[in-house]
Amino acid sequence: MKQENRQIEIEFRSRFDKNKYQKLKAFLKKNAKDLGQDNKNVFFFILSNKLLKVVNNLSKKTAKIVLKLNKIGYGSDFEEIEIPINTSDISDSVKMFSYLNLKADLIESFQERHNYLYEEAEIALKYSDHWGYHLEIEIMISDISDKENAEQKIKEIAQKLDIELMTDQELKEFTQKAEKDYKRR
Repeated sequence: MKQENRQIEIEFRSRFDKNKYQKLKAFLKKNAKDLGQDNKNVFFFILSNKLLKVVNNLSKKTAKIVLKLNKIGYGSDFEEIEIPINTSDISDSVKMFSYLNLKADLIESFQERHNYLYEEAEIALKYSDHWGYHLEIEIMISDISDKENAEQKIKEIAQKLDIELMTDQELKEFTQKAEKDYKRR
């Protein structure tokens, strides 16, 4: 794979209550570039060391298949491979991956989201049944040597937003619990 084609997200997450969500929403509306509503229905295939998902972007009326070459809780860098698909292919894509017997747990999740651009980082302010109120702050890089600078920038933004970023350990524990809870439904 050519270096210039790499898409690596440097991404951190934070969870909070509805009150903090409302405050962040007001702050971002006033101080950030509004990138719009970005509601999605996502079918996650949880693999042992990767994440495969079929994404139905309801707000944009688009769809894609995404393979993240890392799993949440195992570092901030997520190299991604994305393949756009027609929205009419979502169901067949989910069936196809299900039939492959990838030894992956399938989790369907609706995400209410709104995206902003704030100080060169994209912020997705979100709500979902699994995560509750939360956000993701991400900066895209094409070279892993830029990771440390991107992480530092995200941490500075988190301080300005007065939020606490989740550690890898917290992310591992939370996602493991969320996956178990989903299986019990």
